[in-house]
Amino acid sequence: MRKSKPKKRILLPDPVYNDPMVTRFVNMLMWSGKKTLAFNIFYDALAVVEKKTSERGIDVWKKALGNVMPSVEVKSRRVGGANFQIPIEVRPDRRIALGIKWMLGYARSRNEKSMSEKLANEIIAASKGEGASVKKRDDTHRMAEANKAFSHFKF
Repeated sequence: MRKSKPKKRILLPDPVYNDPMVTRFVNMLMWSGKKTLAFNIFYDALAVVEKKTSERGIDVWKKALGNVMPSVEVKSRRVGGANFQIPIEVRPDRRIALGIKWMLGYARSRNEKSMSEKLANEIIAASKGEGASVKKRDDTHRMAEANKAFSHFKF
């Protein structure tokens, strides 16, 4: 085990919206260190969102991310030779990471032409409370609810 926890790195805010959460999202969107391309994909996606919904793109994106972030999840725990799925609350930092990961994963698996279109449509769907990433959140919550009986085995 580690002697001490690694210190949190501070993310610089993005140039357009001045929001460190956007930088965190773009960092997870980025492949092969191509950050400029990732920023362009994200900003193009928000432009498409603004055109389709006639609302501010950043507000729709924040609402979508809020709809995707889970509040509880299950963790496996071995007790007396049997594995139990124990529901636990998700730490705030992990909530954001899971929400971003799910949103990007399901955006990449969509069938539109470009990544910015895929991301824009996933953002719009998530902001309305539908789409694959919101379904993933609901499934996670449902699994935690089903295993509530084992919550006394908490760590």
